[in-house]
Amino acid sequence: MPERNDQRNDQRNDQRNDISIGSIITRILVSMLVLAIVAFFTPFFSIRGFMPLFMAAIFIGVFDYLIERMTGFDTTPFGRGITGFVVSAVIIYLTGVFVNGVRVSMLGAVLAALAIGIINMIIPGKRVL
Repeated sequence: MPERNDQRNDQRNDQRNDISIGSIITRILVSMLVLAIVAFFTPFFSIRGFMPLFMAAIFIGVFDYLIERMTGFDTTPFGRGITGFVVSAVIIYLTGVFVNGVRVSMLGAVLAALAIGIINMIIPGKRVL
């Protein structure tokens, strides 16, 4: 029985490490869609144009990947309770600092993290951002 569990864990790890260009493009497009929706409906959070939206999706994706790789910490808003929520809000806030065309206040980052967390709960399957 333990061998079978080890095989399943190995398969899951292989699937996580197996990144194709198609899956990267899909994640970027889905992230852009979610960010556009969240920016439209969230006060104190705006994205002005396609390129800032694209760059924000890339920045958040890379930052999320680096944090997850270095710490093993799930950075989705509801991935680790209040800690994941705060980390997600900080990532969104830093996106506003580093990406031209993205404006977000700390309150806007908190509201955006909440909105993204709700979207992640509604959409079945893998997390959105």
